[in-house]
This record gives sequence, C-alpha cells and structure tokens, in this order.
Amino acid sequence: MPDKSQWIGTEARVITCSYQFARMNTLTLGIQTGEKFRIAFDYYAHGKLYSGEFQSPVAIPQGATIAIRYNPLSPEENSRSGGASSGTGRHLIAFGIAGSVVLSLIWLTFLRGCS
Repeated sequence: MPDKSQWIGTEARVITCSYQFARMNTLTLGIQTGEKFRIAFDYYAHGKLYSGEFQSPVAIPQGATIAIRYNPLSPEENSRSGGASSGTGRHLIAFGIAGSVVLSLIWLTFLRGCS
C-alpha cells in the first residue's frame, strides 16, 4: 500500500456546499465549531467517477475545482475526505463524557439511598 506521498494528484469539482447549523451535543453544547460548511465533490480516477465530502471553515462555490490526491490502489480514498475517523473521535469523546455523567449520577443516587 503506497503512503500518502505516493498518491496521485487530480482536480475535483465541488458539487454542493451547504451551511451546517450548530447541533446540540455533549461536546459543543450547541456552539458552532470551526468547520461550518459541508463540501461534497466528485473526481475521476482510472476513468471512474468517485465522490467525497469534507467540512470546511469557508464556503467553496459549487462548480469550483479543488486539488486532491487519491490512493492509486484504492481510488475511493482521497486526501480531502476524512473517512470514518473524522467524526468518530468526537463522537467517542461525547459518549464518554455522557457516560461518565450518567454513571456519576447513578453512583450518587446509590450513596444517598444507603445512608
């Protein structure tokens, strides 16, 4: 598997750029994070069309071209899309915080019931 420095460069065309409203969640408490726009794009690799998306702090107009790099052995992997890891870390942290709060409340309830 080639490392990212050996990926092939190409241009992708922006298909959509949409504003993301702040969502209530444990981590941000409804406060907008730095990345406000969801950018969807298409690109060709080995004669086949692929799609991806990423979050950006600035809007990129529909139809604009952006530079990306893709894995020649697995063209659906590209340098712009975060893949599964992009949001998963934040979700795990949010679930961890929520879980610790719930467990703390259960423990406090248990302690009050024993006295």
